[in-house]
Amino acid sequence: MEQNHISRKRFLGLSAAATGAALFSGIGTSAMTPQGAEDTNTAALKDYILTNVRLEEGFEYNEKKEVIATNTALYNLHISDGKIKKIVKGKLDLKLKTIDAKGFLMLPGLRDMHIHIDKTFYGGKWNAAPRKGYTVKDMIVLEEKIIPQLLTDSQHKAEEAIELMKSQGTYFARCQTNIDPVSGLKSLEHLLAALDKNKDSFAWEIVAFPQHGILYSQSESLLREAAKMGVDFIGGLDPTTVDGNLEKSLDAMFQIAIDNNKGIDIHLHEGLPTGKAAIEYIIKKTEENKQLQGKTYISHGFALARMEANELEKMAEQMGVLGIGVVSTVPIGRTIMPIPTLKKHGVKLMTGTDSIVDHWQPFGNCDMLEKAKLCAQLYGWTDEYSLSRALHIATTNEILPLNDAGARVWPTVDAEANFILVKASCSAEAVARLPKREGVFFKGKLIAGEMNA
Repeated sequence: MEQNHISRKRFLGLSAAATGAALFSGIGTSAMTPQGAEDTNTAALKDYILTNVRLEEGFEYNEKKEVIATNTALYNLHISDGKIKKIVKGKLDLKLKTIDAKGFLMLPGLRDMHIHIDKTFYGGKWNAAPRKGYTVKDMIVLEEKIIPQLLTDSQHKAEEAIELMKSQGTYFARCQTNIDPVSGLKSLEHLLAALDKNKDSFAWEIVAFPQHGILYSQSESLLREAAKMGVDFIGGLDPTTVDGNLEKSLDAMFQIAIDNNKGIDIHLHEGLPTGKAAIEYIIKKTEENKQLQGKTYISHGFALARMEANELEKMAEQMGVLGIGVVSTVPIGRTIMPIPTLKKHGVKLMTGTDSIVDHWQPFGNCDMLEKAKLCAQLYGWTDEYSLSRALHIATTNEILPLNDAGARVWPTVDAEANFILVKASCSAEAVARLPKREGVFFKGKLIAGEMNA
């Protein structure tokens, strides 16, 4: 589903160092200069050679067969029509423009798989005003008041957020968009317009998200309308604590998805016991509806972090078999998600920003590499091997340059040229040190970054 959808289909301070919105929003798509052609717009090149690219080749082991380092070498890549056509160490005998990667490490492009850019403050005036109450229902009341104000320039702010994502190495996002009685379908329409303006440099999926509850705000009919506007997933929200009826709420969500051939991506913040009951019901419904297997996701899923180990193992195994994924922002504090257990059972794992700066939280910077680092810190992945594995949560289909045995599995010939270039010796160092994204490429096109020839 990683394609732009044309027609109508076209999401927490601003960095950990509080560098500010103006800095991020000012990052553009400065072109890397091809050798011998300083006035050529690199971003427009469709057929070229990327030279001096550092690729990982394998692990180095000690006498205990422990990974102590990652071996790399410099390569030249032929990129044409958005794909990687050749990967060689020697010279490519092709009369094409060349771009010198200057020995920077090439890593898979990053994906932000849970972000709300339809109702962000980003791109506007800084706002960290106090909020009244802390429950989801409290926030629904607040949203009902501020959504009309947010809608006035939501398209512009979404466009600014997309530029921020690109600057951090993200070429793809799963965008959540409010479907509620206050905004109607306007949030979706504005988001579609912002995405359409970036269709040549960005890709996306959209979740029609009933932020005010399907039942609580009587939004089922609106969700059905949204399902016909090119969205990819139908969302849901806390079926017990917000909607007040677990089965009725989840049945409505599943039925809309089934009727319109969409996936499921539910925001589930509930703890025990209601959150566990909701996940069990989601497993049951996914097992009954094969068309939703591999297309059902639980965002947040905080109940998973609070289960007994034996219950979690059993549930994770069922989720892995049915292709039910988990999208986590990797929260810190008391709710440490059991990502290692989920991964052990083959549960699809993804991460995202959630909100950049809005009425919920102000801390997002759209850096998925930072999410990988956070995983490493939370779970004690401090060695070369574990750090290299941490990258999986931020990439397409959890792809890594080297597989667990140390064989190179990325990049490959004929793969889409979605990648980033960073000043690091290996992916383990990139995760630990968070280097600047020197170049960000989407289908072979430079979409962000600056590097002198």
